[in-house]
Amino acid sequence: MGRNEVTSNIMYDGGQFRIRENSWIAAIAAKKLNSPTAAIVIGNTIHLHNTSGKDFLMNEKWLKHELCHVKQFRTYGTVNFIYRYLLESFKNGYYMNKFEKEARESENL
Repeated sequence: MGRNEVTSNIMYDGGQFRIRENSWIAAIAAKKLNSPTAAIVIGNTIHLHNTSGKDFLMNEKWLKHELCHVKQFRTYGTVNFIYRYLLESFKNGYYMNKFEKEARESENL
């Protein structure tokens, strides 16, 4: 897949999602998290940095984590979820953010 390309819609039990490789948004997240790779969800699109869609889809825990965020976006709506997520992060930090805690818990379901 070329730079910043999007895979076709992928179905899962909660609906559809897309993957965007080489995303500048995910590159910013990777830098902020001091991580060589990153995924970040905006709406129903999972943005990836320094990993292929194929490798991402093969990592079951990582996939479940990000799909939990897709479901959170669907539950709250884009603007409302981003507001709630940022508020949680400012109040409790990234690791203790309740949305991140829920996503980590979903990795083992």
